[in-house]
Amino acid sequence: MRNRRASAEGRWTPLEIIDNMRIKKRCVSRRCFQVPLLVLGLILLVIVTFSWFDSIPQKPLTWHVDPVYRERVHGFARDLLRSECRPGYARKGVEARLHVANPVTNPFLWRDTRLTPEMFKYPPPFGFRDMYGNLKDVLSLLPASSEQQTAQCRRCVVIGNGGILRGLELGSLLDQFDVVIRLNSGPVRNYTKDVGAKTSIRMSYPEGTPKVWEDVDPDLEFVAVVYKAVDFKWIRAMINRHSVSLWDWLFFWQGVPSEIPVELSKFRILNLEIIKQMALDLLDFPTPQPRFWGWDQNVPTLGISALNLATYLCDEVSLAGFGYNLSQQEAPLHYYNSLPMSAMLKQNMHNVDREKALLQSLVKEGTVSDLTGALHCTFCPS
Repeated sequence: MRNRRASAEGRWTPLEIIDNMRIKKRCVSRRCFQVPLLVLGLILLVIVTFSWFDSIPQKPLTWHVDPVYRERVHGFARDLLRSECRPGYARKGVEARLHVANPVTNPFLWRDTRLTPEMFKYPPPFGFRDMYGNLKDVLSLLPASSEQQTAQCRRCVVIGNGGILRGLELGSLLDQFDVVIRLNSGPVRNYTKDVGAKTSIRMSYPEGTPKVWEDVDPDLEFVAVVYKAVDFKWIRAMINRHSVSLWDWLFFWQGVPSEIPVELSKFRILNLEIIKQMALDLLDFPTPQPRFWGWDQNVPTLGISALNLATYLCDEVSLAGFGYNLSQQEAPLHYYNSLPMSAMLKQNMHNVDREKALLQSLVKEGTVSDLTGALHCTFCPS
């Protein structure tokens, strides 16, 4: 009677308290299960969405190259390679554009690199904010800095994946540059006639890295670029020659390679100040703002970021396979597949118009050279 009276007055009986605790436990356990399930569902939705876009059937593209234009391309490249190399030339031209002279001291990060507060000012790919532990963990696996300044004047060529390369047969001339930088999974096998066989540096983020490794240069360096926190897990796995866990794999928007067959001494981590300098100082993008998902159009393409890197590594810099001509929407976007130029209209991460304007300006003033002429054709008749 007393318990019933207490319950009627708003107080719980012991049996009711136990039943209530059971209900709460069931609710909590359901929520604990539902939240990860919801996150997993969102991740799978993103993966399926990207996979669907990648699997859109591609119609074969026919592409004719004017033999006269091809010969002009070859003549321009030969003349450039025969000319006297100008020490520090490209970097001087880029620094003349900077509002404040603030050169990147270390383009790559090593075990003994001094980490500065500026490196952690912004999140990836502009910096390593909130990722100090992840960065130190990966750097502890790498050797100390072994980069040595060379007195020899060096020429870099950054080879983009643009369809303009198709049929130009520029490969043998590209292989004559001192440093050949390739991007993401741009293939070499079956395309050497157009893009050459030499690879000094392959620069990529996890999802863009070749699933099948074709580069054979023994001195090749792999430059890993961090765009998100889980990229550190992949880099660590590649260095240790381990597999990426299934849970970590779910956070990549497409499949990632299971191995990078290069020696430990050839692994490099890009200092994200290279990308930040390109974005904020050269392209004049607004400062990165936090968003729940993705980025604004303020992330430079890997190609134009590689150009900035090249100005730190070499004295003269040339480009090949750069330039999106969106007016030719049926032209090949890449040299190695049939994806049309119109596919670039669907992306919303990169401001290709702003990038093209900067690249054209750099070529016109002579800071860099455009070997394939899609940005600004120096060798074309006026």
